[in-house]
Amino acid sequence: MLGIMRVFIAGFTFSLFTVALFAQQSSTSLQTFASSADVTALIAKAKAERKEGQANVIEKILQFAPYSANLEYRPIAGSASVHEKEAEMMYVIDGSGTLVTGGKLVGETRTNATNLSGTAIQGGEARKVSKGDFIVVPEGTPHQIAAVDGALVLMTIKVPRGGAGAP
Repeated sequence: MLGIMRVFIAGFTFSLFTVALFAQQSSTSLQTFASSADVTALIAKAKAERKEGQANVIEKILQFAPYSANLEYRPIAGSASVHEKEAEMMYVIDGSGTLVTGGKLVGETRTNATNLSGTAIQGGEARKVSKGDFIVVPEGTPHQIAAVDGALVLMTIKVPRGGAGAP
């Protein structure tokens, strides 16, 4: 009987913790819908906020921790990068360009505890991407938008190692 009570109390405590965590998350970072009008407005905002020579303007579309969907407005090619602890999914909303994946970063520098940046990629695979394409870049994989035809508009989602329970 004592064992059953312990299991019940542990389960009840876990349930309360989960509800409290979800309630806290709901009040601070839960956003589960963005209309096409919202996305169109974000594209216009990114274009307006871009500074001369800026390769990428990022606007948040949705967030549900630890995931977030961002709009990336890329009118010019940008630096190469590696996300060491998260994969990146990309959906091309509009435009076209060249995405290079794999290979090795050239001029590698550490941008923070989990990301590397570089000036280019050596030995990667170049792939033309355009409206409607969907790409997954696994964690630890160098990637770069190496060329842009006009402007490239992406939705990007970073997926932490281990999914929602990731540290």
